[in-house]
Amino acid sequence: MTRLLVLLALLAVSACETIEGAGRDLEMTGEAITEEAQETQAGM
Repeated sequence: MTRLLVLLALLAVSACETIEGAGRDLEMTGEAITEEAQETQAGM
């Protein structure tokens, strides 16, 4: 499920019309990936 959300976020980045908006989208995607990695490590 989380991977699907990440893919959707990446698609949103490609649809973004401005550089500033793309930067925000990339930052949000990076944060989602970081959070998922932390949750995965905590579960190990």
